[in-house]
Amino acid sequence: MKQENLFSALRAAFPADLDACAVEATAPDGCPLRYTWRDLEQTSARIANLLAALNLPPGSRVVVQVEKSVEAMLLYLATLRAGHVFVPLNTAYQSAEIADFIGDADPAVVVCSPGNFGWVSTIAFIRGVRHVFTLGADHKGSLLERAAHHGDAHPPAVRRAHDLAAILYTSGTTGRSKGAMLTHGNLLSNAQVLRDYWDWQAGDVLLHALPTFHVHGLFVAIHGALMNASKMIWLASFEPRAVLAAMPRATVFMGVPTLYVRLLAEPGLDRQAVRNMRLFISGSAPLLLETFNAWQQRTGHTILERYGMSETLMLSSNPCGADARHAGQSERRGATVGFPLPGVGLRVADAADKPLPVGATGGIQVRGPNVFPGYWRMPEKTAEEFTPDGWFRTGDLGQIDARGYLSLVGRSRDLIISGGLNVYPAEIEGHINGLPGVAESALVGVAHPDFGEVGVAVVVPRPGAQLDGEAICATLKAQLANFKIPKRCFVVAELPRNAMGKVQKSLLRAQYQDLFA
Repeated sequence: MKQENLFSALRAAFPADLDACAVEATAPDGCPLRYTWRDLEQTSARIANLLAALNLPPGSRVVVQVEKSVEAMLLYLATLRAGHVFVPLNTAYQSAEIADFIGDADPAVVVCSPGNFGWVSTIAFIRGVRHVFTLGADHKGSLLERAAHHGDAHPPAVRRAHDLAAILYTSGTTGRSKGAMLTHGNLLSNAQVLRDYWDWQAGDVLLHALPTFHVHGLFVAIHGALMNASKMIWLASFEPRAVLAAMPRATVFMGVPTLYVRLLAEPGLDRQAVRNMRLFISGSAPLLLETFNAWQQRTGHTILERYGMSETLMLSSNPCGADARHAGQSERRGATVGFPLPGVGLRVADAADKPLPVGATGGIQVRGPNVFPGYWRMPEKTAEEFTPDGWFRTGDLGQIDARGYLSLVGRSRDLIISGGLNVYPAEIEGHINGLPGVAESALVGVAHPDFGEVGVAVVVPRPGAQLDGEAICATLKAQLANFKIPKRCFVVAELPRNAMGKVQKSLLRAQYQDLFA
């Protein structure tokens, strides 16, 4: 059986000198931390041996909701190494959300922050999970304590390309969460393509300031550094001044548009601050042309914008250097997401899945080794999202110009991307509609100078009820992750509707479009 375990490929890229620095980090008390490649090898082996000692069925799910730490990354590597399935959850999720995810993923192991052990373990044990461990940002917790008793060598489990490696949950447009299944082959093929396409070089150093519970921070950034044997400068969270202070020691930075906006607000951002940088990459949400141009003027660097999603990993990218596949094009063009990546098929199609000509706007459809096999335990939903000839419907609208550059022009769904995180109106509306005195609601996305886009709720009260917009938002904060909470909530007599009775969200967006201007 051919070995296709993603961990084995990442481990094969480690440098010959395992005592070289792999990660520079900072402890919560401010003390510097240094992890070698040998530390990555041995600690991931100990955690993998702990998982093996639990006698879990092959391919068991390991649900993880912990703060960002190097040890959390090593738990991810150990899960791959042991042949199980990594299920990362946003640290902002609250009890109702965690209960849904654990109920759906049916995990054998749950790992949470020590401070959340009480309520997370209660949820997990009620749902039949036998093993709950803790892992803190202070490098402590029962996971590491138990792993310390195991050996520091572990032969990676044999896995094939189509075997499941991770599940990423993305809230459904109907309110039900969907688990995008990603295989070892999906993740490995994308990592190898990006290593070459983005010209990763010997001596590159990644400045990692992204969360590690989604594709961008976990797969794109970490895989890129590991596949190139590049050191990472590891920041527990994004703080503009800390990023600027670390930047002279780095060469590669990845961020969502909000991070670039916040860095541009820092007086210390200038060409001297980025003197050693080679590449700035933006993704997870559209980058405003204004931000693209301002960054170029302030730093002399042109941001490389790319396009991807949980179900497909990276799909397209502006070129890093000269691109032989596209008549030598090397220009990174603002307001575009570049060309399809090597091996990725991408087309713009009409509602009948018929490919459209150059310049026409339609639904973006893709296929390739990076595209997921489907949604976890949702065969009907999976079938709906693929065309009869095997293309995945992304739900995004776009157009390809005569030079081959892809531009995103909108979303066919109501998805709101706020600070790089997905917010689905149907989910939020469901919570609002369940509040006392609410007859109905609508959530729309409007432009925001910091987050790119934020949600605005418009609520209709029941007859005789008195509602307060701020009170509604306050109630939601106890139920949902903070990034999902509407920035404003308006109480109105009725929602605009068309002749068929459908709420006209386009009119609501137009009404509130300048709210944060």
